[in-house]
Parts: sequence; C-alpha cells; structure tokens
Amino acid sequence: MMDENKQVNNISQQLGEPTEVKQVMMSDSPAPINSNESGSEVTEQVAAQNNVSADTTVTQDDSIAATQNAEVETAALAALTQQIESLKTQLEERSTQYMRIAADFENYRKRTQKEKEELDAQVKRNTILELLPIVDNFERARSHLKPQSEGEMTMHKSYQGVYKQLVDCLKRIGVSPMRPEGQEFDPNLHEAVMREPTDEHPEGTVLEELVRGYYLGDRVLRHAMVKVAAPKEDMPPAQENQASPADS
Repeated sequence: MMDENKQVNNISQQLGEPTEVKQVMMSDSPAPINSNESGSEVTEQVAAQNNVSADTTVTQDDSIAATQNAEVETAALAALTQQIESLKTQLEERSTQYMRIAADFENYRKRTQKEKEELDAQVKRNTILELLPIVDNFERARSHLKPQSEGEMTMHKSYQGVYKQLVDCLKRIGVSPMRPEGQEFDPNLHEAVMREPTDEHPEGTVLEELVRGYYLGDRVLRHAMVKVAAPKEDMPPAQENQASPADS
C-alpha cells in the first residue's frame, strides 16, 4: 500500500494535480489492515475449527466405545443366560433323580416292612399252632374226666387253672376260637370230617365241632373239624337195616 501511495504522489507531481485531488485519492484508498488483529481472528477461527473437530472426534470415540461396551454386555448377558439355563437343566435332572431315588427307597422301605410283618406273623402263627394241641388236650381232659374225690377235684382245678392261663395268653396275642355249631358249612373256615343224615337241620349245617378252629386276628389260624348235616335219604342201606331192629 505504501508503494501505491508513492506512485500516486509521483503521478500527481508530474501532472501537476492540485493537492485536494491528491488528498481525495488518498482518502479513497482503503485503510491499512492491522496484521495483529487479522492474525488474532484467524487464530480464533482455527482454534474454533480445531475444537469442533476435536469434539467431533471425541463424540465418535465415545460412540464407538459405547457400541463396544454394549456388545460386550450383550455377549456377557448371553453367556450368563446360557449358564443359567444349563444350571436349571442340571437342577431339574438332580431333582428328578432325587425323587426317583426317594420313591425307590420308599418302595423298598414298604416292601421290607411288609416282609418283616409277614415274617413276624408267620413265626407267631407257627408258634401258636404248636401250642394248640396242648389246648386241645386240656379241653379233652375237662370234658372226659369227672373228679369224684376231693383230691381229684383239687388236681382238676389245678390243671384247669393252667389251661385258663394258657387260653388268656392266647387271647392277648389275638387268638380267638370259632363257634361253628348251627352255622352253614364254609370250606374257608371248616373241614368236614363226618356227615350225619338228619331231618332236623338243613343240609350243610354244622352239627358239631370235633376239633376247635381258631382265628389269629381276622385270619384263619386253624380250620375247625366239624360234623355236617346230610339228607336222611342219602344214608346207606346197611345203616338203615341196622337201625330198624333197634327201633323195633
């Protein structure tokens, strides 16, 4: 700009232009630019651009980091979900196995308990069956022996006391006698060893108990040996012939 002013002055001097023109031309020329002010503005613009670009870079980095973190969290969540499902499956398998073992053990316990009860009942049954003939002998003695003297009566009372003690002991362990007289013959309870023709009782009626039967609880311990009524016309002819002279 200074060179241009010098040129203008030189031309003005050569042409002899008045000083006013020179001043007007001088006044129309643009004002000089302050180098400090223009440099400062440029610096601020560059700094602003740098800040913008830096902010943009930081935002992009944050977005990338957030995306990566989300992917990592998703992968970790998927792994945890798979692990939970695997643990649930194992728990269900262990629960099913435990229930199966518990059911097997309960069945085994019931089976062994039943076997033990059956074994105890069988031992009890066999022991009582060994004692029943003794009871039968006491009953035969009571029915056949007729004490006459005081000594015989004393002896009779003595063994009858033993008999009563034995019968009471059998009652306490669940043994009870059958009373089949007058009842209908039942093969599940009775064993028919004699038949007697008669018109007084219907056919199949138990007339007499020859050997006493017993229950053990609600089960048959020993069948009763009985005499059963039969129709009179079924009596053999030999017996009729023998009976007719006696009647005459």
